[in-house]
Amino acid sequence: METFLLILLMLATVLASSVIDQLVPKVSSPLIQIGLGLAIAVVAGRQIDLLFDESELFLVLFIAPLLFHEAKEAKKTELWRNRRSILSLAIGLVLAIIVAVGFFVNAMIPSISLAAAFALGAALGPTDPIAVSAASKDADISPRCKALLKGESLINDASGIVAFQFAIAAAMTGAFSPAHAIGEFLLEFVGGIAFGLILGIIGNGIVRLVRSWGLENTTFHVLFEVFTPFIVFLAADQLGGSGILAVVAAGLVNVISPRTAGPSVSRLNIVSTSVWRVISFTLNGIVFVLLGTQLPRAMQTTWNNVAISNWTLLIYVLTISLILIAVRFVWVLLMERVHHRHVAKRNEKTAKEKNIAPEPRKSLAHDAHSAAIMTLGGPKGTVTLAVILTIPQAIAQRQLILFLACGVIVVTLLLATFVVPILAPQKKRDNTEQLERDVQANLDILRIVIEELSARQTPETRAATRIVVRQYNDRIKRIKELNGIEDEPNMKLRLRTLAWEREFARNLIDTDEVDRFAGYQYLMRLARMEELIMHQHSVRANLRQHFIRWRTFGRRSLQEIVHKVPGAELSETTQATRALQIECYEHVVDKLHEELAGNSPANAEDISKLLIEYQRLLRTLRAAAPSITSFTTTQDKSADVERLGLEIELEQIQTRYDDGELSRVAAKRLRENVNLMQMDLEDNV
Repeated sequence: METFLLILLMLATVLASSVIDQLVPKVSSPLIQIGLGLAIAVVAGRQIDLLFDESELFLVLFIAPLLFHEAKEAKKTELWRNRRSILSLAIGLVLAIIVAVGFFVNAMIPSISLAAAFALGAALGPTDPIAVSAASKDADISPRCKALLKGESLINDASGIVAFQFAIAAAMTGAFSPAHAIGEFLLEFVGGIAFGLILGIIGNGIVRLVRSWGLENTTFHVLFEVFTPFIVFLAADQLGGSGILAVVAAGLVNVISPRTAGPSVSRLNIVSTSVWRVISFTLNGIVFVLLGTQLPRAMQTTWNNVAISNWTLLIYVLTISLILIAVRFVWVLLMERVHHRHVAKRNEKTAKEKNIAPEPRKSLAHDAHSAAIMTLGGPKGTVTLAVILTIPQAIAQRQLILFLACGVIVVTLLLATFVVPILAPQKKRDNTEQLERDVQANLDILRIVIEELSARQTPETRAATRIVVRQYNDRIKRIKELNGIEDEPNMKLRLRTLAWEREFARNLIDTDEVDRFAGYQYLMRLARMEELIMHQHSVRANLRQHFIRWRTFGRRSLQEIVHKVPGAELSETTQATRALQIECYEHVVDKLHEELAGNSPANAEDISKLLIEYQRLLRTLRAAAPSITSFTTTQDKSADVERLGLEIELEQIQTRYDDGELSRVAAKRLRENVNLMQMDLEDNV
């Protein structure tokens, strides 16, 4: 009963912290939760013991689901784009911290063995993702720094935990063989990733199999997703691989939620997102509350140790924190200098090819400033505490090690909360500037919805997706009109589409898959269109372009009408040109879909507008009149796509608000608008 009451008290404390965090936004939620845990320990008037007979239990209970959720929600494109820097921070920097902290602690406190000191360094290697997000909310951190900090906090958990387990094994056995340790490390590292990928793919296969039976049960899918990290961790651990790495790998390949549209999928995405948001916040909060409850115990036991003075303990904590910060700062500074030197060489090469002036190189002061922000913006937290609590009771100076780890966590959290905003202060914005930021965030949200819907469409939902995307484009247009934002045409994108058509048509001509006369006529037409677009700056040319464009569309439509008149036959050249146009437009539509799914320099709004235009022309050329049945089916599917779009929109509103890109008032207003649209949609259906 006491354990049950303690769990209820922890949950109530985490719930209270979520309210206090909204009332005191300047203080990060981890610090609030630590303070509440400390208050619980003081009010309780006695020590709250947290003893785990099995060291793996804490990792399975807290770390496995948290890492799985982080990996599942991670932006894979950002991870891949910054893979070198992230791996440098997540593996190289962790090993450097282990060596530096290990040797320093062992030299400073000889009673702590070298293996136990390495274990402390390994526990202090990982950064805390929740604390990173809290720090970035109140500071003006560059997008690259944010991406590196988030990617690092995902992967360095695994490397730190694996290294910690090896250090503890060496401390318990008293024997350490570098060759054997490296071999075991590689086996666990590679084996954990392999097992995680295999188990993740198997899990996806099971879900697809169940879905193929027509069992779109939200409860089953969400419970299966929550169940996955525990099974993956335990299975990989039993097979000899790293359970932590297996969980991360399984999370990266997790596709439990299908990338298609439908009412069941919308419900599944809403429930899954909500469940994981609650689980993630609760588990992180409980760990920080536990840290607060353990501080008095760790401090009192070590504080009352007459063998070490209290001032010496404080010096130990501050010195270890300084060593940690110094190693991290030097590593990040060198990494940034190498990265910017590589980028500068690439820019100089590009500038030389285009005969333009290259961009100036980043200065040492700029890199030092970024390195300082990334150094202090990566505090220790959940993983460090969860790992350090698994130190066996048989390890000498366990309480002192626990005290040092807790002290470093508090110091790094304080620095991230109060010093990082000073290094990178948010710019003070007036009401007008805040309104502009809210409008821009709203436009970005709608564009992301367009990208997601386009990426998730299938041949069956393509027509329905086109209808919903047009609605989102209309909403973007209305927002721009209300706020006086000029909508400039994206000429570069139009020139790229014409280049795709030209290249595709030339390939067909070279392979004799199309009539040469019709092919060369089509190439001449594309050349004339490119010439008109290139002279877009002239008003006269602009008017002429629109006139020729609509005249061309009119002639094409007239030809199609003539083609449908009984007894009328088009020439072979006209038919060949029409067939070539269809093939070229289909090719451009496929390329535009790739642009929406990838990292295109053009925004989703421009791409989707051009995509709809080409799809409309394709329908005209194919001259396929839709039946009443197909029209009704399309309307039904468009309702499903619209549900999915509104759900994605709600997720993006919350994400933008959490990242500080959207004000509280604007986020509330946008959420209310989406809720009204959801209610209206259900009433209409």
